[in-house]
Amino acid sequence: MTKSDSPQPADDDAVKRRRRLAEVFGDVLPETTSDERGGGPEADREAWYRENRPPHHGG
Repeated sequence: MTKSDSPQPADDDAVKRRRRLAEVFGDVLPETTSDERGGGPEADREAWYRENRPPHHGG
């Protein structure tokens, strides 16, 4: 049996560690950004501020 044929314990530990971190912390980076997703209630984040702007702020 060659070295490449035997399972690497360090590799198995790394896989287990990554799986455990994913379970605890979830996805660190989303698959898509909010810009790519578009639409939805957060599409125009400043709309609330424009609608609720006090009259003395002009505009």
